[in-house]
Amino acid sequence: MAAEPFSNKGAETGGFFARDRNWHPPAFAPGYKSSVLRSPQRALLSFDNTLSEITGPVFGHDMLGESDNDLIHNFAKPGESAIGERIIVHGRVIDERGRGVSAALLEFWQANAGGRYRHAKDGYLAALDPNFGGCGRTVTDEDGGYVFRTIRPGPYPWPNGPNDWRPAHIHFSVFGHGFAQRLVTQMYFEGDPLIWLCPIVRTIPDKAAVEMLIATLDMQAAIPMDALAYRFDIVLRGRRSTPFENRPEGN
Repeated sequence: MAAEPFSNKGAETGGFFARDRNWHPPAFAPGYKSSVLRSPQRALLSFDNTLSEITGPVFGHDMLGESDNDLIHNFAKPGESAIGERIIVHGRVIDERGRGVSAALLEFWQANAGGRYRHAKDGYLAALDPNFGGCGRTVTDEDGGYVFRTIRPGPYPWPNGPNDWRPAHIHFSVFGHGFAQRLVTQMYFEGDPLIWLCPIVRTIPDKAAVEMLIATLDMQAAIPMDALAYRFDIVLRGRRSTPFENRPEGN
């Protein structure tokens, strides 16, 4: 599962499309209890991209460890592996125009097969797996492709309502070609009934947007007698074209 080499050609420059606020969940969503205190109290302000937002950061494959994209083994003792359903997660990171985003840094973290995080403040009664650290990273190839191995995380209860459960999910942090392409999101699994019951998921106003967060089972990429595979494509903000007099905002 070594990272594929990518091109040394320069990345695009220029501003990014504006974020579509109607596609994203509202900041204030009382059904998601913690959003009540976290949401802004005043109207949002819109600013154009700054130079630092559109020109960096830049990452290279030489920053990755040999097992960073193998969560089954990257925390395990020699000869041992994490407990749980072994899976492969793969896909592409693309922009709003469908172009692959090369050399994007993906970081991912998750609960173990029992639904427990390796975190001092995770008090869920499920057992810790001594061979599972729950985090890793990789860099996309020239076409925006990525892949990593892990175990399928378990669902877990959380103190939002009297009986709320988080569906099985993997967290993603993505750095594209500019800080304006920064994305933190979650990936869910096809067929999980808890997705549509989750108060966090239900803050998203458009069902189509929720469906873009659900990884699909991909038997073509599965490894017989080893691991199932799920495909999860990620869309980042795209670049605007050069402004013209009749359309100063570009595109």
